[in-house]
Amino acid sequence: MYNSSAKKGRGRPKKNPIQGKDLQGFKFLHKFIPLLKKFHLVKDHHNRDLHFDQYIVLILLYFFTPVLTNLRGIQQASHLNKVKKILGIKGASLGSLSEASSVFDANLISPLIKELAKKAIPLEKDPKLKNLQQTLVAMDGTLLPALPKMLWALWINDQNKAAKLHLEFDILKYTPINAEITDANTNEKTILRKTLSPNKLYILDAGYSEYKLFQNIIDINSSFVARLRDNAVWNNIEESPLTYDDRKAGVQRDMIVRLGCKGKQDDLTSNVRVVEVFHKGNSSRPRRSRVSTQVHEFMILKK
Repeated sequence: MYNSSAKKGRGRPKKNPIQGKDLQGFKFLHKFIPLLKKFHLVKDHHNRDLHFDQYIVLILLYFFTPVLTNLRGIQQASHLNKVKKILGIKGASLGSLSEASSVFDANLISPLIKELAKKAIPLEKDPKLKNLQQTLVAMDGTLLPALPKMLWALWINDQNKAAKLHLEFDILKYTPINAEITDANTNEKTILRKTLSPNKLYILDAGYSEYKLFQNIIDINSSFVARLRDNAVWNNIEESPLTYDDRKAGVQRDMIVRLGCKGKQDDLTSNVRVVEVFHKGNSSRPRRSRVSTQVHEFMILKK
C-alpha cells in the first residue's frame, strides 16, 4: 500500500496512511477485551496514557492486520476512530509504544495463555488419535535472530546473537501450552525437564535424546516418542514380525529393547519399543544420500 505519486529515484515510496478499512480481526479482539481488564492497572506507563491491556490489544491488532508492519503503523492505527470506539483505547504516542516493551512484564500474560489453551477444542485429524489416553504434545527449541546489542542473547559471538524459543505445542488442539524464551545456548533438555507434567505423550527430536530425561518422563507418568541418535546402542529383547503395510510404510524393524550400553542402562530402567524406518524423502524435500540421514530410528515407551 504505497503512494504511487512518489517520484522514482528518491528512496523508497512513501506509504499511504493506515485507514480503518485496512484493519482486521475486530470480531476476535472484541472477545479478548473483557479478559484483559485485569491487566489495566498492573503497572501503568509513566505517562498514564498507555496501559498494559491497551498495549496487548494493539499488539494483537498488529498480528491480525498484514498492512501493519512496524511500530509507527500501530501508532497510526491507535488514533483511528474505529480503533478507539471498538477497542476502547486512546491514541498512543510513538514514544510510549517504543518504551512499553520494557515497562510491561510479558510474563504476566502466561497464565492467561494457558487458560485459553485449556479451553481450545481439539481439531478433527486422524480418528485413530481419539484413542490416545494422553495429551499429544510436541516440544522443540527454535533459534530466533537477535540484534548484537541484545547482550543476553548468547550464541556464537558478539556479532552473532540469537534467542531460543522453547515451545510445547498441543498437536490435537493446535495451540501452545508452554513457551519460554532464553539465550540461544540454553540446553533444550533442561527446559523440558523443568516443565514436565503427567499424562502427556511427548513428541521429541534427537536433540532431546538423553536416557535420564526419558526416565524422568516415565517417572512423572507420561510417555514419549523420540528420534534416536545414530550412535544409539541397545540389547534386543524381542522383535515383532512386519506386515505388508509396515514394509510399505518403510518400517525396517520393530523391536522391544533395553536401551543404552552397559554403563548407561541404569539411566533408563524401562524397556522401550524401537521402530526403524527408512525415509525416501520427496521431490520437495529430497534427502541426502548418506545412510545416516535416510534411516531414522524412533522409539516409543512400551505400555
